[in-house]
Amino acid sequence: MNTFNALAEPNRRRLLEAIRQEPCTVNMLVSKSGLSQPAVSKHLRYLREADLVTVKPDGQKRWYELNPAPLKEIEAFLEPYRQLLSSRLDAPEQHLDSMKSTKTKEIDN
Repeated sequence: MNTFNALAEPNRRRLLEAIRQEPCTVNMLVSKSGLSQPAVSKHLRYLREADLVTVKPDGQKRWYELNPAPLKEIEAFLEPYRQLLSSRLDAPEQHLDSMKSTKTKEIDN
């Protein structure tokens, strides 16, 4: 199961965010998400198959917890792009700084 595919769906991201904040049962996730129980179960199965969540049985309940390992892989994959984006976002600021310094030099002369 591809982690990117699992995260592509907004409802799965919402469920994952709830689980990130605290371990949850299906019923807790139904309450937090507003989704039906079958929909939550379907999305949880997808998240389990992508290894993004783990399940801990506790009697009749099943507690879902975040597994951060696949997210670390995504973070490593995105790092070069983050650096590229950061340099592009810094470029306008650097341009404005150079314009300000040029204007200051013109005023001083």
